[in-house]
Amino acid sequence: MESSHPPPRPRGSRADAETSDGIYLIKNVARLHATYQVRLLAFAARERGQRLVLVVPPSCQFESGLRALMESQPETIRREDLA
Repeated sequence: MESSHPPPRPRGSRADAETSDGIYLIKNVARLHATYQVRLLAFAARERGQRLVLVVPPSCQFESGLRALMESQPETIRREDLA
């Protein structure tokens, strides 16, 4: 019996804001992980010669996977605290 499910569609991700030199992802969370969204936006930023700026509350904790991703791409990903 054949499945009638359509083929999977490629997933995408949208930034909260973009400038000529940066892609901004704004999250009001206590913890942030290296989610598909973060990884995809980091890839896009690197490909375009931009930076991914993660805008989070000062108390936000970055999980180990995200810290490792940031350490592997220090010129691409940076943190900015919400004012």
